[in-house]
Amino acid sequence: MIGAKRRQGHRGFFALFEHLDSTIEACKALRGAGYKGFRAYAPLPEHDLLEEGLALKHSPVRVFTLAGGLTGAATGFAFTAWTSMDWPLVTGGKPILSMPAYVVIAFECAILFGALSTVIGLFINAGLPNFRRMVAYHPECSNGSFGVYVTAPHARAETVRELLTGFEPSELREDPEGFDV
Repeated sequence: MIGAKRRQGHRGFFALFEHLDSTIEACKALRGAGYKGFRAYAPLPEHDLLEEGLALKHSPVRVFTLAGGLTGAATGFAFTAWTSMDWPLVTGGKPILSMPAYVVIAFECAILFGALSTVIGLFINAGLPNFRRMVAYHPECSNGSFGVYVTAPHARAETVRELLTGFEPSELREDPEGFDV
């Protein structure tokens, strides 16, 4: 019900561009006009489009990896310390909690937890699995063209149309209901 309310007041525009430069400039203009919920489509990963056009700098997946690695190391040390305290094995005057011996287990747990949290972070940030239908798709975006999809309220729809038309897209499609980006 909430999604239906959001879709009623918006119109979606999909512009198809032949060149990367015009796509980046269109994205910059949309950002400059205050639009944040737009998407760009490219036939292959283009770092210029990500960094300049969409203003994406760093992937948040690395935070998942760091958190997983630190959690894994702490878990490794805690597990081995708890095991040594619960079942003490005193041999040759060795202390019950001998931390240097636990470094190997802590390192292995850090690697394991870091790798698993990286995969989880990748799935979360990529939006996988995606149970919603695609927002916009044009077959030419897989054949060498670039696309930009943006939604705008009905009051600002003509402004977006003029803005996108100024960059001379090879095709400009409009969806009267708009999609929930």
